[in-house]
Amino acid sequence: MGSVIIFERIAIDPPYSPIYRRLGYKKKTTELAFIKQKEIDLYIEEAVSYITLKGCMLKTTIEKNDGKDIILSGGISFTSRKLTNFLRDCREALLMGATAGSGIMEAIKEKTNQDNLSAAVIYDATASEMTDAALDWIMDYLNQQLRRERKKLLPRRFSAGYADFQLANQKTIYQQLQMEKIGVNINANFILQPEKSVTAITGIC
Repeated sequence: MGSVIIFERIAIDPPYSPIYRRLGYKKKTTELAFIKQKEIDLYIEEAVSYITLKGCMLKTTIEKNDGKDIILSGGISFTSRKLTNFLRDCREALLMGATAGSGIMEAIKEKTNQDNLSAAVIYDATASEMTDAALDWIMDYLNQQLRRERKKLLPRRFSAGYADFQLANQKTIYQQLQMEKIGVNINANFILQPEKSVTAITGIC
């Protein structure tokens, strides 16, 4: 198993299209007045100012995959038929995590307390999509290195709590990634805090 790589600052532009989709606006089918779009874009820009994207990743070897259980180097073990099928053609895996930080959650709470629910919803959508985009950034970062080895990451990723991959597995991923180093905690229900924090696993083929 390799060492955890910490990204203290991930700088990316806000993904406007996914944010708008999360807000329920669909291109070509939902028309927005110019003034309304300008207001949304302004709130997105405000939200970004409260977001501090950080991330971490750990490249590891898949020691065993029998279709039910998967064992990674260091004795990390997961039970999930869906995950083992997802990684069936891979000999290595990538664990990754990202967070938007606590500042955006405080800003969302403040807007809610001020009854500015429009801003709160847009802040929330922006934070969610920015956090997902941070995982994309991590994958792009590693893919650039893997090209030299004629390897690549699977285009998709798998998260604890999806299908039969129990949410409890998030604690193992959290611990392996040492996410406390990027300001993330995990509670007794295996929920990451601050809220806009995520973990995922993908394969290297």
